[in-house]
Amino acid sequence: MFISSLHGIYLLLDEQWSENISLAQVMELAIQCGVRLFQYRNKTDSMLNSYRKGLILKKLAFNSGATFIVNDRCDLAMALDADGVHLGQDDLLLELAQSIMGKEKIIGISTHRPEEVEAANKAGAHYLGFGPIYPTISKVDHEPVVGIEGLKHVRSLTSLPIFAIGGIALESIPFIREAGGNGVAVASVVYNSKNIKHTLQQLVNLFSSKT
Repeated sequence: MFISSLHGIYLLLDEQWSENISLAQVMELAIQCGVRLFQYRNKTDSMLNSYRKGLILKKLAFNSGATFIVNDRCDLAMALDADGVHLGQDDLLLELAQSIMGKEKIIGISTHRPEEVEAANKAGAHYLGFGPIYPTISKVDHEPVVGIEGLKHVRSLTSLPIFAIGGIALESIPFIREAGGNGVAVASVVYNSKNIKHTLQQLVNLFSSKT
């Protein structure tokens, strides 16, 4: 497993953005900037199309030594030989996902409140997504905003890597780091940027700089 990669910038490769820009091109730019953690999301395509599109991204990750996670679907993650799967609260139970994926694969869990953090920690997750920290346009029906104070609170509940998610902007990074976040999961701030490579480099620099 690539547990050592579970920090810093976690780029979400979401097919909802692919009508406007090539996810592979964005991923290549991210790799050039030093991003080494990616999650592939495809909630609309057939399994076959998801596999075909995901395979292109998986090969880029493999060639660069990056960690490649698939959102929601253990079957797709296994077909792509991904490094792991990221599960939401309504997805397959972690124990069942682990029995399918194997103990050598990474399993991350989306959490939104302290009791979910504690449950994921107890169940054996390898990392947590926690949020939304701020309001987000990427997900219309998102959970209530937890804020920086919410992140500070759950930091004390687990030693697992925590990725802050939801409405992340460049100016958010110092506050997230101060609150104990190990990384940020990003989408909108990248895909809506007029200069994607510059934004990616800024994100990487902000999270790698000394505080």
